[in-house]
Amino acid sequence: MPAETPPARKGRKMPQVLEGARTIFLRDGFEGASVDDIARAAGVSKATLYSYFPDKRLLFLEVAKAECLRQAEEAVALITADLAPRAVLTLAATRIVAFVLSDFGIRTYRICVAEADRFPELGHEFYESGPALVRQRIVDYLAQAVGRGELIIYDLELAADQFAELCKADLFNRIVFGVGSAVGEPERQKVARGAVEMFLARYAPRP
Repeated sequence: MPAETPPARKGRKMPQVLEGARTIFLRDGFEGASVDDIARAAGVSKATLYSYFPDKRLLFLEVAKAECLRQAEEAVALITADLAPRAVLTLAATRIVAFVLSDFGIRTYRICVAEADRFPELGHEFYESGPALVRQRIVDYLAQAVGRGELIIYDLELAADQFAELCKADLFNRIVFGVGSAVGEPERQKVARGAVEMFLARYAPRP
């Protein structure tokens, strides 16, 4: 069980501290990010920075949680029960592909993996603040679609996980390992469409 992370102190300068920290963590990684550089980027003194976050690890956790929550809320807002599965899944796939390939998503993933032995709670917090929220919302939508007879799914959690993995097909590994060139919009759309088509081929009712 990951150690419980104490809450950060709130205050007027919290937003600029988080934004400055985000800039430096993405540029230098967790290990390479210095408190001096973070304070400078945030436009605050080191004393002010330490008053909010006495531990750099806690600051990184807060940055990751805030960014993941923002991304998750944007994705969740697109998943509405008013639309048919193809429309909802296409919107969800587009958002998932965009996030997993984003500079923040990739760099945070690498940091969490690199620090997993020393700070296992980093990955836990990152997952719970974003991917887990989107996963649960997809599960909820799939349950509604099954109830309307639009999909046939017996294991909703497995189906949601399968969909998320389809949205990462090839592209995620290529970016993480630095193989090939940058992924353009046509490739992203191709993977998103392919994820939807394969998912529906498995779970949509036969005509």
